This record gives sequence, structure tokens and C-alpha cells, in this order.
Amino acid sequence: MLRSAWLSDVLPRSLSFKRTLQLWLAGGNELIHVDDEESATGFLLLVAEQTVGNRPGRIEPRALKRRPKSYPLLMQTRVEAREKVRKFGHPKKLK
Repeated sequence: MLRSAWLSDVLPRSLSFKRTLQLWLAGGNELIHVDDEESATGFLLLVAEQTVGNRPGRIEPRALKRRPKSYPLLMQTRVEAREKVRKFGHPKKLK
């Protein structure tokens, strides 16, 4: 992708990784073994055709959003659950 961006005079970050991967899997990896400079350059220009737009704020944290809860699931109606709480107290926490 870096060589492709250099040939097309664009930023490497603006090239589509998915498009590059699809082209590579479709037969671009065979170009490594071919000494034909013209076909390799053609492949690199194909990679540079698909660019992505400016995507500000596209940072995702590497964390789980949902955390395990320490209480059991509510498997009855709320009215029934409230009655049980009034009668027996709150259920114990799960560990």
C-alpha cells in the first residue's frame, strides 16, 4: 500500500485496506513471483484507485462495553419480583 500511495501521490492512510486485501487475494500475490514490472505497477495503481474519505474521530477503544453483572436475570414479571423482594428481601449477589 505504501508503494501504491507513493506511485499515485496520495497518503497511504487514504487508501482502502479492504480493497487492497481483496485485490491481493484475487491474484495480486502472484505478482511477487513475476518479474514483469509493468504488471506489478498496474496492480499498485489498481490499489490506489480506491480511496477512503476523511473520517475524523474514528478511534475505537479496545474494551468491552458490556460488563458481567453481579445480579441474576429477571425471569418473572416485575410485579412478582417486587412481591418476592417485599416478602424475602433482595437476592444475594452472584460472584
